Amino acid sequence: MRIMDLLTSDPREEPVSDLEPDVGPTGAARLRVLLAAALGPLVTGYAVVATVLTLVTLTAERTVFSGFGVLLAAGPGWLAAHQVRLGIGGHPLGLLPLLPTLGAVALVARTASGAAQRLGCRSAREALPVFVATTAAHAAFGLVIALCAQGSPVTANPLLACVVPGLLAAVAAAVGIVRSCGLPDVVAERLDPLALRGIRAGGLGLALLVACGAAVFTVATAVSWPTVADIYEPGFGSSFGLFLLSLMYLPNAVTASLSFVTGPGFSIGPLTVGMFGYHGGTVPGVPILGGLPEHASAWWPALLVLPAATGVLVGWSLRKVDADPAQRIRTVAVAGTVVALGCVVLGTLSGGRLGDGPFDPVSVPVGVASVVGFCWIVIPGAFTAFFAGEHEPPAPPEALEDNEAFEDAEDVDPDEAAEALEDFEESEEDEDDEDAVVDEDAEFEAEADAELGLEDPAEDEPEDGPEEDPEGAPEPDEAVTGGTETCGDVEPGEADR
Repeated sequence: MRIMDLLTSDPREEPVSDLEPDVGPTGAARLRVLLAAALGPLVTGYAVVATVLTLVTLTAERTVFSGFGVLLAAGPGWLAAHQVRLGIGGHPLGLLPLLPTLGAVALVARTASGAAQRLGCRSAREALPVFVATTAAHAAFGLVIALCAQGSPVTANPLLACVVPGLLAAVAAAVGIVRSCGLPDVVAERLDPLALRGIRAGGLGLALLVACGAAVFTVATAVSWPTVADIYEPGFGSSFGLFLLSLMYLPNAVTASLSFVTGPGFSIGPLTVGMFGYHGGTVPGVPILGGLPEHASAWWPALLVLPAATGVLVGWSLRKVDADPAQRIRTVAVAGTVVALGCVVLGTLSGGRLGDGPFDPVSVPVGVASVVGFCWIVIPGAFTAFFAGEHEPPAPPEALEDNEAFEDAEDVDPDEAAEALEDFEESEEDEDDEDAVVDEDAEFEAEADAELGLEDPAEDEPEDGPEEDPEGAPEPDEAVTGGTETCGDVEPGEADR
């Protein structure tokens, strides 16, 4: 019977305890999550670099594959993916690919976000251990690789190898934590909502400018495809290596195209390509540079419509952030500042030293590019946000200050204010009409009294008083009949009879 009761009883009918179970992870579970967040991106990134080097080594001609050599070479490759400048045979290599860097940043951000969620972190302060563990692990790993590479053909500065990967990991982990837990309360309370809208619009503007650079680069490469195809060698191994090299440096090329579209341009050694200036020179024989022009063209300034349209779109997106045009312009200025900072970061990471050869250095004028990017957003964006958005109604005149409809100026609707103003003007016109009618009536009565001889004698008296006229003054016993003769409604008195 007991077994049958257990099989037929409904577990939903059993009483549930009022105490909620402790769902928080234990200390061992938290340690495992933190270790995974710290070491996961390191192992994954190192494995990806080693895999790429293995593919290049296996497909290249006249090379001998060595697993141990690939693992050793993967260390400097990991540093290069984290933008640590290397030294190859005593020659500096600062022009590093951006595509592996973007992949590493995305991997760290995703790992940190997942770790914060597994730990049940509801605020950025609770996720602080994830941030510290991720940053410290990358800094320590970069330092270890730099120290182990001392004395080898490929070297790195230990200080840079410690600071730069740690800084990138810190930025990526912060982005992931904010995405999972939200902004810290201190930042959220002090951040102006209009400034936050400006930051988002600035991110949109930067993305649009990057898209413009990518479009120009794609069109230039497609137009020059015969030249690009001639660069590839007949062998599969060499062509595969050139393809991987071009793919990893693709974001660098897009950034250079972005600088060209906005105006400043870029330089590769003696070669300078700008919207309003061109100086020829030799370029490396890689497919990604096959679309470089051989001479300047007169139609290049027409491309400036792209950044101008970007500024207009940013201003259009901010046309409704506030009723005050000055506040909208301030928000557009915040967006322009974000774009300027983005141009500085992208320009700095996209260039660098390229040995001591004829193509050294590869650079983007960061200062000029940031100022120009700011202007391309602020000038057309502010113009669009000012005229496309709403404007505050004019202030009521001083005569309406005592009107009950304007006692609370913050609650007054613009339509109600306009109606009240019209009513006030109509009431003033009615009062003027009434005054005019009263004046006409008074003037008519005065003329009638003058014709009937009923003027007020007090009005005709001089200022010094009336003069006595013994001849014209009536006696007390005399009756004045001059006025009664002209009016038949008045009966004569007894003395007149």
